[in-house]
Amino acid sequence: MAKKRYRPEQIINKLREAGLLLQQGATIAVVSKTIGVSSHTYCRGRKEYGGLRVEQAKKLKDIEKENARLKKLVADLSLDNVIQKEAVEGNF
Repeated sequence: MAKKRYRPEQIINKLREAGLLLQQGATIAVVSKTIGVSSHTYCRGRKEYGGLRVEQAKKLKDIEKENARLKKLVADLSLDNVIQKEAVEGNF
């Protein structure tokens, strides 16, 4: 069975709903059951998206994607650099 993936907007909306329920005195177990996720998933979502607005979450995901792309680019360039140094030294 495939896992259901939520978009950042959906996670933020569920966290807002959970916050309202918690203010009314519900426990985390009851809140997580009400919003349809496990308590572990609720805590993980709160850790990652707690206090963010939807626009900020979208920007965060875009920045993370760009960061991953740049890390891959640096790794490729570093590998090319090492290969060129070895070829010049004759250690191949």
